Amino acid sequence: MSIVNVAFAQDAEQLHETAKNYMRQGDYTNAALTLEKAVQSDPENVGINKDLAINYMVLKKNNKALEILLPIIQKGKGDDQTYQLAGNIYNILDQRKEAENMYKKGIRKFPGSGALYNEYGEMLLSRQDLNAIKIWEKGIQNDPQFSSNYFNATRFYTTNANRLWGVIYGEIFLLLEPGTGRTSEIKNSLLENYKKLLTDEDLLTNLKGRSPFEKAYLQIIAKEKPSITTITAESLSMFRTRFILDYNNMYSNKYPFSLFDIHTSLLEEGLFDAYNQWIFGTVQNLAAYQNWINVHSEEYASFTNYQKGRVFKFAKGQSYHSEK
Repeated sequence: MSIVNVAFAQDAEQLHETAKNYMRQGDYTNAALTLEKAVQSDPENVGINKDLAINYMVLKKNNKALEILLPIIQKGKGDDQTYQLAGNIYNILDQRKEAENMYKKGIRKFPGSGALYNEYGEMLLSRQDLNAIKIWEKGIQNDPQFSSNYFNATRFYTTNANRLWGVIYGEIFLLLEPGTGRTSEIKNSLLENYKKLLTDEDLLTNLKGRSPFEKAYLQIIAKEKPSITTITAESLSMFRTRFILDYNNMYSNKYPFSLFDIHTSLLEEGLFDAYNQWIFGTVQNLAAYQNWINVHSEEYASFTNYQKGRVFKFAKGQSYHSEK
């Protein structure tokens, strides 16, 4: 009997690999047919069942996908993606209550899953529920390496006028996801948020409800902003250099912050100007940025190597966000 079981498992894995090849080719119909055979051979294999559900979703057979996912969840065998997929299907089927319950169940079981918070927040915002930002904030707190929560939080704060967190989250997103289709959008948002922040005449007039970190951040911004008259990649680099020096002198021990540690490292390496050019120059004036690269080719090459050679890490417990 054990020999027979091993043979079935091997057949199932071979079928699974074949199905994955179909999926890579975009042939989801044959992938689903192959996975159905694999499930017959190994019905308890969660990975195979999950891939079959994904294929059903692509083929718009959402109810069939749920029939696959719900028993896995009920047996307690689902991973965070299983809950995410089931929640997404309920959302597609416009069953908001079921979707919300599924995301919440998944978060209770996998509180460190950034993907679950992200999907839950996106569902809320699609229904004009502004509590979405609270969910993305929780995702950032519990899974600070997951980039999509920063992406959505940056978008939210850019349109809802919280420029401080639009600046912070936008930059962290760029460090986590420096070269995707979403990068250019966030670079533009980051530049616009800085423009608004640095031209805000009432920056310190309403600090009620702000966290101590936010107050410290805004006070340094207010102190240094008179030194910047025109906003360019060069002037922002100088301004941000003064900001980080002030922060390190006054607040870094009290409010350690991974983003500012990266700024300090770039300054020590002599690469902070190149970094600011990469963020702001690329979206403000591409021709000027190309000229900067031509003039500073060694610095540009060093920054590129620095960027490629590091995985940026953001610590838990550094959200420092107000409870407003």
